[in-house]
Amino acid sequence: MKILIGVGVGYILTLLLLPFFIYLLQETGAVRPNFRQESIPVSIGLVLVVVYLLAAFLLLQWFSAEAVLTFLLAVLFFALLGLIDDLLGSRDSRGLKGHFGALFQGRLTTGALKALGGGLGALFLSLLLLKSQPWWEILTAALLIALAANTINLMDLRPGRAIKVFYLWFIILLAVYWSKMPLVLLSPIAGGLLALFPVDLKAKGMLGDTGSNLMGAALGLACAWTMPFTAQLILVGFLLLLHLFTEKYSLTEIIENNSLLRFLDNLGRAK
Repeated sequence: MKILIGVGVGYILTLLLLPFFIYLLQETGAVRPNFRQESIPVSIGLVLVVVYLLAAFLLLQWFSAEAVLTFLLAVLFFALLGLIDDLLGSRDSRGLKGHFGALFQGRLTTGALKALGGGLGALFLSLLLLKSQPWWEILTAALLIALAANTINLMDLRPGRAIKVFYLWFIILLAVYWSKMPLVLLSPIAGGLLALFPVDLKAKGMLGDTGSNLMGAALGLACAWTMPFTAQLILVGFLLLLHLFTEKYSLTEIIENNSLLRFLDNLGRAK
């Protein structure tokens, strides 16, 4: 019941606030060309920061301030890293290899800043979350949070794709760990994405790294908080392999060449 309430609150708040954020982004020139080269507002995922801040007042009635503030910190910090990349980022360097290659040449890109900041932020969150646990569990949780944030980022190359992956991940977590408290803490974001989904699918606005970073970090934090250590290790291994794979191959090309994946990817998308 708490999860449903959290989803409902996130949905209603996002529905109310989203038009104001779209107007703000358009008026301040925060627009970018999408994959069709159409200029649309970027960073509409920023609305989820305010939504979560408001939803935190409700969550504080159910959970400790430490639990709610840990989740809120993750949302704020990873959204900020994404916003920096959205507004200041250059697309000259791509992928982790490209960004760290530029860094070794003495050039700090926003992508490298996001990766380094995300790693440090994930480690800090893991220390808050698992301060009494062995170092290897803290490190594994940090890797999980950082990799999850970048995984959703990797998916956000076509309208609706990142949100679909978020919900697939969220539903699997619900099916296995439905009674766990961190999933309630994640629920306002899940509800907010329901309201953002039509805008994203119709390519009327981009989540941006702001939204995808926030979504992934929240998912990773929920997993680190909920899953047993062995399951976390397996998930970290899978995400590492996915990152290595995407450094060499294009996910979009693979999806386009597979009829089932192409159908699911295009489902609901404006043509």
